Amino acid sequence: MKEKVLYAIFFIFAFCIPTGSFCYAQGNGFSPTLSYLNANLPTSINLKVRDTVYPLAKADVIKWLGESTSLIYNPTYLSEIENPDFCQYDKSIACELEFRTENENHIQKKSELDLDENAIKNFVVSLAKKTDKAPEDAKLKMEDGKVSVFSLSDKGLTLDQEKSSQVLIDYINSGNYKNAIDLPYKETDPETPNIGSIDSLGINTLIGEGQSNFAGSPQNRVHNIKVGTERFDGVLIKPGEEFSFIKTLGPVDQSTGYLPELVIKPNETVPEFGGGMCQVSTTAFRAALNAGLKITERVNHAYPVSYYNPQGMDATVYIPQPDLRFKNNTPSYILIQTRIVGTQLFFDFYGTDDGRSTTLDGPTILEHNPDGSMKTTLAQTVKDKDGNIIIQDTFKSDYQSPSKFPHPGQTPVLTSKPENWSDREWKAYKQGH
Repeated sequence: MKEKVLYAIFFIFAFCIPTGSFCYAQGNGFSPTLSYLNANLPTSINLKVRDTVYPLAKADVIKWLGESTSLIYNPTYLSEIENPDFCQYDKSIACELEFRTENENHIQKKSELDLDENAIKNFVVSLAKKTDKAPEDAKLKMEDGKVSVFSLSDKGLTLDQEKSSQVLIDYINSGNYKNAIDLPYKETDPETPNIGSIDSLGINTLIGEGQSNFAGSPQNRVHNIKVGTERFDGVLIKPGEEFSFIKTLGPVDQSTGYLPELVIKPNETVPEFGGGMCQVSTTAFRAALNAGLKITERVNHAYPVSYYNPQGMDATVYIPQPDLRFKNNTPSYILIQTRIVGTQLFFDFYGTDDGRSTTLDGPTILEHNPDGSMKTTLAQTVKDKDGNIIIQDTFKSDYQSPSKFPHPGQTPVLTSKPENWSDREWKAYKQGH
């Protein structure tokens, strides 16, 4: 009985010695080697995602690969290995007891491809940053009292990262190295599809306008304002929709065309890509106020900024928070039109005149201190066509001293006399600052 068990063990061992997922002794399956890939892979592989092609160099594919070798028993192979002592590589009892001397002439060296799947997945993650895009709504324009389409809607795209990784793995293991691969993706419909009948939208009246002045802005700030403003020109807001400034604005970085400019951060004012976006959000806030829309989120700046005079009518934004949000509480779509005249930035809101009236009281300065800190208040009252109040909101702004947020290379301004200073020294310092 013991001999039969040992024989069974040897039979499995001798005729089907597994290495990885293949049984080389039986010749099953296909396993490409590194040299095979080097010889057969195209110099460049075109990865197609929807209608766009992204080239993948053979050299980058080779970086995902390694190779390991092992010895196996193959009865059809005549060994040329100088030291055929197979059992020194396999320490099992079956090998020591049953592996016959004559079999040592049939030991074959086999290479096995090592595929770094994590490297492939990381590549797909990086590729998704290039391929993925949010859906784009159709954009309209108001000309001579009529609305027309100037930009069609477009579906969003999200690369299916899990399936794409597997497609690349299967491609490498297949041995069939064509020079183009279609990668799977998902599409997302825009919230506002292409407009079938523009006349049905009810857009026929200027319902609110906002404006601000960016005179004196550095070149980079002016550039950023123009880039950001274009994102809002022609945007539609559905009836009942809560508009998000940050969502509509999208990514703000070098890849989306922005330049470094000053941005207010905790305890400092430093250059970042997109500095100046608050000029755009402030102007949009003023248009929403004047249009009698319901403001659902608004935050004032950390300290008073001259570009946003009068103080108390500004709205700061920074991805992902704070945001500027307001609700379209009118019966029809609202069309946003933007324009720049000289150093004046305008946001025009077009929609349907439902008879509402809007009154703004302020902004009123409640407190203005020597260190530049101040407090203001602004009231918005909106009445419907029958004179009933439908919105009555107050926007309070609490600005800190600008000295708490020094610019690069700027020494913070003192707001109280140091203990070791005389009154004369403190008086002279205050006159100079």
